[in-house]
Amino acid sequence: MKAFNRIFAVVIAVMVLLFAAANMILTDDRADSGRPYRVEVNRLALEIETNGLETIDLTQCGYVTGIEQYGEGFFSSDSDYVIREINGELYRFDYRTNGGVDKKRFIVIVNVIIGVMSAVVIGIMLYIRFRVLAPFEQLTDVPYELSKGNLTAPVKETKNRFFGKFIWGVDVLRETMEQQKKRELDLQRNRKMLLLSLSHDIKTPLSAIKLYAKALSKGLYKSPEKQLEIAESIGVKADEIESYVSQIVTASREDFLSFDVTMGEFYLSELVTKIKRYYTEKLSLFKTDFSVSGYSDCLLWGDPDRSVEVIQNMMENAVKYGDGKKIAIDFSEEDDCILITVGNSGCTLSDTDLPHMFDSFWRGVNAENVTGSGLGLYISRQLMHKMNGEIFAEISGGFMRVTAVFTKVRNFS
Repeated sequence: MKAFNRIFAVVIAVMVLLFAAANMILTDDRADSGRPYRVEVNRLALEIETNGLETIDLTQCGYVTGIEQYGEGFFSSDSDYVIREINGELYRFDYRTNGGVDKKRFIVIVNVIIGVMSAVVIGIMLYIRFRVLAPFEQLTDVPYELSKGNLTAPVKETKNRFFGKFIWGVDVLRETMEQQKKRELDLQRNRKMLLLSLSHDIKTPLSAIKLYAKALSKGLYKSPEKQLEIAESIGVKADEIESYVSQIVTASREDFLSFDVTMGEFYLSELVTKIKRYYTEKLSLFKTDFSVSGYSDCLLWGDPDRSVEVIQNMMENAVKYGDGKKIAIDFSEEDDCILITVGNSGCTLSDTDLPHMFDSFWRGVNAENVTGSGLGLYISRQLMHKMNGEIFAEISGGFMRVTAVFTKVRNFS
């Protein structure tokens, strides 16, 4: 904003200087120092000398307004004039210095034009300042506050035509991050309580096992029958501990991501357009051959935003783990479903890795030097199941193909 204010001040200064310079030039009598009327007078004098006064047509003259031959009242004129002797006779040439234009009127016209131009320029800059830059400046601290975790203060909505939707989107992002943060805290608290509870429960069978072991080591149980009973009791307690450990493992692996979906109808073309708009430019920078095959537009059933997320995860997987030569999106139709396949060249996975591709935190041998979390395809499968769809992968001829299956709307009519 400070830089814009400096530019605005410079523009105002230039406008003021332009006004001043224009008026100085227009009002300066020296502007007529060239005296163009003299050229016209000389031309007319030569013509009178050659052809006589009767041949003169003053309607074609820009400066000379009249010619008088010497006589009564010869020196009386309201106009500026010069006197020339031609063929032994005196002639008075009346003239005006501004070429037939009223100088004051001309100055007014020039000032009006410059004033209108200045008003338009200043108006545009004021509009940009108050309608574009000022609302945007209010958002400059929002990303920083979000990065620090200050998620409670809402972003004030506005009807600004340029940033209204952007501000609304930022506030939605803030609310989503706030809900995610709350969910993570609740999850951590519940998980901690569960682990504490299970840890406490494990102590009981573990203490019993230790007592049985100590009794056996001291030979307190002499009969084989009693020793067998104690051994069976130890086995039961061990099973209890195994059960608790299983619950701990399950708790540590349970879903910690949000898979909420809002089911609705959306066009296949909307999904494809969003994917093409982003990846056409991105892949062109990577010099990757990117193609999208033809398709018949139709209504799909699911969450449009989550569907975009699924295809994006598939595309990112192709970008990361392919050889960067070719990525293609193909479409097919089967049993009232639309199959969207993302294929990439340069697949180095084996067929035995396919069953694990959609597991959480699983990464293949081709991910050794590639950053990632191993969650992209796992998230995609969870979302597709939530949307009554499916996702699967196959390897063929060095190509990895991941296919998402979406259901057409007419299945739900």
